[in-house]
Amino acid sequence: MARETSTGETSERAQFAYPLDAPLVSPPSRSPPANPATLLPVPWKSPPPLLPAAWRKTLQTVPSRARATRSFATAIVLELERGTPFLLVPVFLALGAIIYYGLGAEPDFLPMFGGSVVLSALLLLLPSHYQALRFAAMGALICVVGMGLAKIETWRAGTKILGSEISTQLTGRVAGIDHMANGRVRLTIDVMATARPTLRYAPDRVRVSARKIPPGLMVGSEIRGSVKLMPPSGPVRPDSYDFSFKSYFDRIGASGFFLRGPELIETTAQPSASVRFSIWVENARNVIADRIRSQIGGPEGEIAAALVVGIRAGIPEDINESMRRTGIYHIISISGLHMALVAGTMMGSLRAVFALFPGLSSRRPVKKYAAAAALVAIAAYLFISGGEVAAQRSFIMLAIMLTALLFDRGALTMRNLAISAIVVIVISPHEVIGPSFQMSFAATAALVGAYALWAERRSQRSKPFVPPGNVSLISGLTRRTIGSVGALAMTSIIAGLATTAFGAYHFQRVSPLSLLANLGVMPAVSILVMPFAVAGSLAMPLGLDGPFFYVMGKGLTAMIVISQWISDRSPVDAVGLVSGQSLVLLTVALVIATMASTWLRLLAVPFTLAGMLLLADVRAPDILVSEDARLVAVPVDDENLAVNRARPNEFTIENWKRALLSENLIKPVDTINDAGKKKPSREGRRNSSNGTSFDDSAENEAAGLASSDTTISSEQSPGKLANLLPAGFDCHDGLCLATHRSGAIIAHAADWRSARRACDYASLIVVDDATAEDVCEEPVPLVVTKRELAKLGSAAIYLNGDSSERGAEIRFALTQPYRPWHTQRAFSREARGLSPYQRRESKPANNQFKKSRYSNSRSAKP
Repeated sequence: MARETSTGETSERAQFAYPLDAPLVSPPSRSPPANPATLLPVPWKSPPPLLPAAWRKTLQTVPSRARATRSFATAIVLELERGTPFLLVPVFLALGAIIYYGLGAEPDFLPMFGGSVVLSALLLLLPSHYQALRFAAMGALICVVGMGLAKIETWRAGTKILGSEISTQLTGRVAGIDHMANGRVRLTIDVMATARPTLRYAPDRVRVSARKIPPGLMVGSEIRGSVKLMPPSGPVRPDSYDFSFKSYFDRIGASGFFLRGPELIETTAQPSASVRFSIWVENARNVIADRIRSQIGGPEGEIAAALVVGIRAGIPEDINESMRRTGIYHIISISGLHMALVAGTMMGSLRAVFALFPGLSSRRPVKKYAAAAALVAIAAYLFISGGEVAAQRSFIMLAIMLTALLFDRGALTMRNLAISAIVVIVISPHEVIGPSFQMSFAATAALVGAYALWAERRSQRSKPFVPPGNVSLISGLTRRTIGSVGALAMTSIIAGLATTAFGAYHFQRVSPLSLLANLGVMPAVSILVMPFAVAGSLAMPLGLDGPFFYVMGKGLTAMIVISQWISDRSPVDAVGLVSGQSLVLLTVALVIATMASTWLRLLAVPFTLAGMLLLADVRAPDILVSEDARLVAVPVDDENLAVNRARPNEFTIENWKRALLSENLIKPVDTINDAGKKKPSREGRRNSSNGTSFDDSAENEAAGLASSDTTISSEQSPGKLANLLPAGFDCHDGLCLATHRSGAIIAHAADWRSARRACDYASLIVVDDATAEDVCEEPVPLVVTKRELAKLGSAAIYLNGDSSERGAEIRFALTQPYRPWHTQRAFSREARGLSPYQRRESKPANNQFKKSRYSNSRSAKP
């Protein structure tokens, strides 16, 4: 019973009570708004007169708890009626796949099957009025299905990966040919046989490079040659890109290079029908790519081949880097832009041709004919381009839209995006954790959601927009140009904001001038590049493709010039490490903002703010160590990164520099042998800057730290020794020493004997020796051996306190027990604590029982 106030009015609770049995319906969209003062409870009808008018107006619009509850319930009903729960199906599928790949151990099928059965039974037994529980159970069930899909794909792949380096003679069938920018040729080979030694656990497919290939070599040819094979590497640092994971699902069991060969051999067996079809597709791609390169040439020809057939290996690295820095690399990756331009060009051209025949156009549904032709065109483009994730998503969306057009149906774009995501996840669940899938769907979802919001706001205008009647040609062109530039700018801004967090997390880089670059490049791409690429491809069988590809090449030249000019002026590139919690929160905000169709999209605001606050809430490692124990990086200050090798791996170093926000690389020195190239120590440079001359005796003492002839007393302070070292690694006689910015001394030793010389003063010792055990008598410094790195991958080390504490903690890239894409690591010689293989001396020729001189983890015993 409602409680009444002294004025005779009902209380707030009774005034805004909502009966449970009353149906929830949305208010009329065009009904005039009610007076907020009449809807507020009594205490807010007469605000204090001392408050400003603006404050009183704000207070009058604050809804009560009951009114907010009813508004929330009404919004939920509207979301249900509009089919928003279906849009969340790919989200929960992707979440299940991410949970599976993030587990520390490989799960079994039985728990997943049992969980799905329990959740399905719960859905059947729950009464219909327990909607919240039913939706929660449904979401959990979809997550379990996503885990099951990922598990099935892992089981189906079953890729055999090489465990250790091996040299062997390889016979196989060529499955792919990539001409690299450095002049080498990369071949993907299906292994048929190995010899000298015969590998007992040979991979089914390998990827090797060669300096040159014999004339007439094509996909499907059988070749033979001596190769050096290596297992795929793991992440270059914890939480970075895992090459073993990608190789496992790409069915690539090893990579390497030819030591001799390759040479063509006679075909021994006829491949199956599916293999013949794949060979035909790959040969067609290579023929088209070669034709485009011959017509255009140079870097423009390589980019044109990437746009048409998806072959990007020949693009020079400097051009790739300029496009990454300016945020236009998405143009190279075949995605929605290319699919839409192909479909639009095909439909527009056919509609123009049909318009020349008015009789046919008036009697026949020529629009459907053009849509069917566009559907065939994008399907052919998908096969020729290689079928990447972005291309699959774009094809599915456009195919649904064109099919709906054929049957006179409307196409809901966000629903199309959800369907395409479901199809991609079902086919390739492992793509979910890759940057291509995440950035592609994030950008598309943001654009579709922004367009839906703009269309909603436009439909709610009180007065519809009426274009002016008499407009001059110049005014009309100006208006259209401004509108096109504005639409392009908004598209770039929305897509850039949606993908920035993913790019920063995966690549530790941003493109601050991407808007300017896209505004400068996209007109050339939309007008000169893609339309003429489609026209040239259609004219290629007739030999009339030359003029079209010429125009396409000029458009690509403009794109390269603009991207390089903007790249040279880009102020920021590396952003350091990004918190995983921040990425999760920003992803939730993106899902809410793009999929909600009511005011519930405002719930994305707190998630966005929380994600932005936690963006840099991650501690950067103090030291990074490669998985082969050969490379160590130590930040000496905010801008300089010291490494222990004069020629380090370029890819690894670039990744480390972006993660640690280091601009310059300091290479090692040898202060004993390089007497003519001496560098003052930290203390010496400091004294020199103060007007004090540098004492050569300090440098001689620093050189002695790395010398085997010098013994450092344990009573000496590590801080004093740190001041004697140069700014970087000082390497001599198998021992490299460097000083961290905190003052801790870092050592890299070639073997356990060299490592023992640093036990008294080093905070960390990295030993490039898999046989090293109990290096230091007292466990004072942290010792990392080659065996640990071989088993657990690269390492990130965090120092505790200053140099006086000499403590540290280590975090490896991998964990045990191994997942299926890492099991090969347990069989390497280093992981088993064995020394590098030494070739045996050849025995006399009359010995009929020669043993193999090679070894492999699973192919031959050491």
